[in-house]
Amino acid sequence: MKKKDFITLILSTVGGILFALGMCMALLPEWNAMTPGIITGVIGGVILLAMILVRRKMDGKPAIVFNGKVIGTTLLGIVGAIILGVGMCMTMVWEIMIPGVIVGVVGIVALLCLIPVIKGLK
Repeated sequence: MKKKDFITLILSTVGGILFALGMCMALLPEWNAMTPGIITGVIGGVILLAMILVRRKMDGKPAIVFNGKVIGTTLLGIVGAIILGVGMCMTMVWEIMIPGVIVGVVGIVALLCLIPVIKGLK
């Protein structure tokens, strides 16, 4: 395993766990830990962002490149994740089953569209 892959593995695991734990702390009322959850989630998010910067630096690439494709891809990912989350909320929280499944599938399709956008078709 290359050094950059190992560092990416460690940082993404730690950041992902902290982010997920923070979201659970903030969103589960039984835990009664909204403020510590937000702090933990933000720390996890910062570690994940730092992981991206460190990985790009180790690859010899510039830290962040802003162009139309990057912005469009990011927006597609955000919109797809939000649509998928709304579909999940519709089925699991609001108990609107069939429309929730349809909305969730639309979100999954939007996220699947990221593959050809990022990798391209050959």
